[in-house]
Amino acid sequence: MRVHKLTVIAALAAAASLSLTACQNGDDGAAGSGTSSAPSASSSKGAPDQAGSAQPGGTNSTGTGSGGKGGTAGKGTAAGTTTPDSGKTAKCRTDDLEIKALDHTIDGDTDGTVAVELKNRSGRDCAISGYAGVDLKTSAGSLSAKRTGEQAPAGVLKKGKSVAFGINYPLNTSGGSGVRITGLVVTPPDETKSVTLPWPGTATLPVTDGSGSPVKVGPIGSAGQGGE
Repeated sequence: MRVHKLTVIAALAAAASLSLTACQNGDDGAAGSGTSSAPSASSSKGAPDQAGSAQPGGTNSTGTGSGGKGGTAGKGTAAGTTTPDSGKTAKCRTDDLEIKALDHTIDGDTDGTVAVELKNRSGRDCAISGYAGVDLKTSAGSLSAKRTGEQAPAGVLKKGKSVAFGINYPLNTSGGSGVRITGLVVTPPDETKSVTLPWPGTATLPVTDGSGSPVKVGPIGSAGQGGE
């Protein structure tokens, strides 16, 4: 009888042990399942975030959305840019200018003066500054004027307006025939195309020793200008 009771107790203990093990295994499985599902949820949440973070880059690269509008505007600006100087006033070209020379010598001066006037006939404003090239055609050959060295500020020549520079030269008071002047060649600043004009000053220059040019040229604006 005692043996039978011990057997029954042992059997009950074994059953309880199995039941406890089964419960523990079930709990472990649930925990394992929860643990494995948590990363999945995290990965699932991370995917939209990653996609969202990738979208701005993708948006910019495709040119749509706000980034695309910026890109479109940039393309529009580039399309409107025809030269590296876009947004700046174009330089005055020789063909933009009506050029004439006038005698501005004042009685009593020891030197003669010729003013060269440049009028903007292009129909638009243009930029002009610096020194024009000046050459006198003479019976002894071409004579290039020397710059005075005055500062030449940048300026914009309004359409229809004029600006002038001065040419100073020695008067022939020697009583001799001197060097006869036959013409004036003017090349606007930063240009290679020249214009030839009649010389409006005295007909001759004194003969010099050839040590330097007796003719001086001032910068654009040195002889006044015809309005703003």
